[in-house]
Amino acid sequence: MTEEQTVTFQHTLLQWFAANRRDLPWRRTRDPYAIWVSEVMLQQTQVTTVIPYYDAFLQRFPGIQELAGADQQEVLKRWEGLGYYGRARNLHRAAQRVMQEHHGKVPAEWEAFRGLPGVGDYIAAAVLSIAFGAPYPVADGNVKRVLSRLRLLETPVNQSVPLNKDFREASEAVLDRQNPGTFNQAMMELGALICRPRNPLCAVCPVCVFCLAAQGGRTTEFPRRIPRKPTPLFRLAVGAVFRKGKVLITRRKPEGLLGGLWEFPGGKIQRGEAAEAACIREMKEETNLTIRIESHLCTVRHAYTHFRIMMEVFCCVHVSGRVRLNGPVDYRWIMPDELTQYPFPKANHKFMSELRNYAASRCG
Repeated sequence: MTEEQTVTFQHTLLQWFAANRRDLPWRRTRDPYAIWVSEVMLQQTQVTTVIPYYDAFLQRFPGIQELAGADQQEVLKRWEGLGYYGRARNLHRAAQRVMQEHHGKVPAEWEAFRGLPGVGDYIAAAVLSIAFGAPYPVADGNVKRVLSRLRLLETPVNQSVPLNKDFREASEAVLDRQNPGTFNQAMMELGALICRPRNPLCAVCPVCVFCLAAQGGRTTEFPRRIPRKPTPLFRLAVGAVFRKGKVLITRRKPEGLLGGLWEFPGGKIQRGEAAEAACIREMKEETNLTIRIESHLCTVRHAYTHFRIMMEVFCCVHVSGRVRLNGPVDYRWIMPDELTQYPFPKANHKFMSELRNYAASRCG
């Protein structure tokens, strides 16, 4: 686009955004902390899912000081069900750094903010542009899709590089530097509402005249994507071990997948191994307990980003041994009605109701 066309593009998009923007809670504030929380939650998570979590999170942690001073377990509990728990751990650590190194104020400078835990190029650009009006372009999934069609970019949008040079240059070329925060939000909104992955609404797109893909009838060809590999399936066996009316839970290491969350002990079923045998073996290896399986509670299927699981859940009784952990970092024997006090992965929540019913029947 020429400089004149770029100005027209910016003006037209901002007019459309002013008339069509969704009323989202993080758009009602200029508080950099609140905007930061929203951007972290919105990573790989849909807006409708995020809204209730966002409201509840800010109600409990209305500012940096409250978040920094909270226990990580409470932060994870407030994040429970939102997934990608590394986001919560990093946000918590970052809040503590802000209190220690920046006097409790979210830094407005790129290097300082970008250097905080969990803050990548996208988060930094989004927060600094929206909260502080800094001229940094953003390129999330929605914006990359818009840019791909706008410029016929051949670069795959799902490659491992967070922000390829092509997308960075394209986003910088169209950025309205006088109003970067609003413009970035307008680009994201355009991708979310109009320039959709399938069946884009080109007929009502405010900037369709500038879009090379739309003008050439090639919107279905863009954005380019690298074909995904088949998603692997892992079979797991886990056990809810009862002893004197209480059930055993263990806590995962603080880092990595589902880090810091509580769960029921178990692990992968080996090739040719029966699920019951795997449960007994994993329990011995992981907790040093000898158990007896009473019943098969259910089968749980759950999908993560890069793999799926099929989990066989067994109700067990403690036979002998004292807990000695190999892998988990903590454990508790708790009453079944105390399960709601601990943060668990979503896959575990899929059988919580059945487990409580089972526990109630045992007591009865």
